[in-house]
Amino acid sequence: MAPLRFLYDCDPGADDALAMLFALGRRDALEMIGVTCVAGNVGLEPVLNNARRILELAGRRDIPVYAGAARPIMATRGRVSIMHGQDGLAGSTLPAPIMPLSNGHAATEIARIARAEGKLHICATGPLTNIALALLLDPQLSEFVSTITIMGGAAFCPGNTTPLAEFNFAVDPHAASIVFDSGIPITMLGLDVTRQAVVSDGMIAEAIAIGTPAAKEAAHLLINYGAKDPCLHDPSAIAWMLAPEIFETVSGHVSIYTDAGPAAGQVIAAISERHLAGRATNATIVTGVDAQAFERLFLDALKNT
Repeated sequence: MAPLRFLYDCDPGADDALAMLFALGRRDALEMIGVTCVAGNVGLEPVLNNARRILELAGRRDIPVYAGAARPIMATRGRVSIMHGQDGLAGSTLPAPIMPLSNGHAATEIARIARAEGKLHICATGPLTNIALALLLDPQLSEFVSTITIMGGAAFCPGNTTPLAEFNFAVDPHAASIVFDSGIPITMLGLDVTRQAVVSDGMIAEAIAIGTPAAKEAAHLLINYGAKDPCLHDPSAIAWMLAPEIFETVSGHVSIYTDAGPAAGQVIAAISERHLAGRATNATIVTGVDAQAFERLFLDALKNT
């Protein structure tokens, strides 16, 4: 079977970096055809630097990186996360990138690439601003995107940025609402599942033992970022694309609360017939994972990065 070609929309961020290393280690199954960056975990400039630092570490300067939104759609500035350190990679010693950015804004490039591919798969692990802008710019875009795998949201559990909202959706709730209303089939891996995929001492030890430059960087991230947030949020999206059979899911209709205040970015997930009230489902909501199978999948990929 040919590898799944996908565009990666992200905000690296330590867990995005781990997700990139994860995906790049499975070239037999996944083909990352481009990286579109959005401000999120840190500002846009360090995000762009970090995406290229990780690609260069993995020997993949052939993958284009596009600059995207530096702020949410309806706010003059977004949140940043203290979990990732000032550089976004928990104080990494990776050198500054050499590879240049590719021409074009992420939103227009998403639309262009989707039309060129015919049926594009998108994996999104940051605020959804770039994808929402692409949908606004190109009203027919949904016809050219087959699926979107999203790390974000909290359907049936508390948030991590406010009591009700997960970070990515809290940063740009309007963008999340636009994406979930697009009609594109979506898989949502929120805090319901990512809090089950946690860093273990054995995982760190094996990453160190692998000993390659990429594995050493992964170990650094697992240790330093994992000490603050031990959940493998963004790598969960990659694991889903590789092995959906290790996850548990439920179908539902997801809408996003967009009014200002502590509920901004809250996921409202209707899964029962009564709560759906005639609305069609618009998302596969991932609720559980075999954590041991996830860890093995990640470490095996790391050996090839």
